[in-house]
Amino acid sequence: MTVRPRRWLMLALAPIVALSFLAAPASPAMAEPGDGASATPDESGGSVGKNATLDDVIESSNRRFVAAKAAVAKSTTAQKKLANDIRLAEGRRLALLPEVNAIAGQQYRTGHLGTAGFLLGSQGSSDFLRKAVSLEEINTLQDRKLAELNKVIDEVNSKKAALDAEVRKQQTNLVAMRKQKDAANKALALVGGESLTQGVVLAKSPVAAPAPRDSNGGFASLPCNVDDPTTGGCITARTLHMYKEVKKAGFDRFVGCHRDGGPFEHPKGRACDWSLQDRGFAVAHNADMKTYGNNLMAFLVRNADRLGIYYVIWYKQIWFPTRGWSTYHGPSAHTDHVHVSML
Repeated sequence: MTVRPRRWLMLALAPIVALSFLAAPASPAMAEPGDGASATPDESGGSVGKNATLDDVIESSNRRFVAAKAAVAKSTTAQKKLANDIRLAEGRRLALLPEVNAIAGQQYRTGHLGTAGFLLGSQGSSDFLRKAVSLEEINTLQDRKLAELNKVIDEVNSKKAALDAEVRKQQTNLVAMRKQKDAANKALALVGGESLTQGVVLAKSPVAAPAPRDSNGGFASLPCNVDDPTTGGCITARTLHMYKEVKKAGFDRFVGCHRDGGPFEHPKGRACDWSLQDRGFAVAHNADMKTYGNNLMAFLVRNADRLGIYYVIWYKQIWFPTRGWSTYHGPSAHTDHVHVSML
């Protein structure tokens, strides 16, 4: 009876085979949240509704920011575990190498003779059979161990690649959330911040049609020669354009523009006072009036460059495009109307 070893040639290649499955790095690519440029205010809305307030947007952005940050931390922790799994797999591979070397030593212990010579040098058929079976068993064991090791290494590397992709995705998500959060905070600062609106102001305002500009792209001084639709006086064409755009945006409560006397813009036809109620003026004494004033102020501020607005006054605060908000110390607290002056 003749027994032939089937895989004895693989023994010499075994170390190379084992090494070929360890091309992937053994240490994780740890992810750190990155910084990004601020998003535009329009991007801060996320998935909130059409009538969302800035307070809603900031809360939503904060929640999503925390969730994204937690996901990155979870992925990073999982990566550390996989890095340890890879180190263990490397240890198993190193532990396996002496066995491979032992087999090689047994194969070539007869000097320059190969495995075939080793088998042919057997003392009789029983010795040959014993040696052949021994080599076959060792080969089978070695094949099984190599297959098991390679499977583990493949699985670990596959998981590591998947988690690397997950960390990159979550890092991108975290940067996006940070942009949205920053954009929402900037949008809130533009309309006076928490101190003026408490966040109860629309996250987005309608976009006004731009007022005509001069040949240099600026807003030249205009005469008060257009009939004021709110009084018997006059206003400028630019003030009338602003008036129409505010009405078009849905702010249709009482308003008065031209007013005789005084050193400021009303007698020049370049200012309007927008009341918080349908007739006359009254200090904001409920949430509806304050919210109406907040949203009207936000529309004017957000469209200031398009409309040619000089400044806005609302609830003891004054806003100039060049310097933002500051405390207003004029004769009226402007808690009963929103004042807008035009260039």
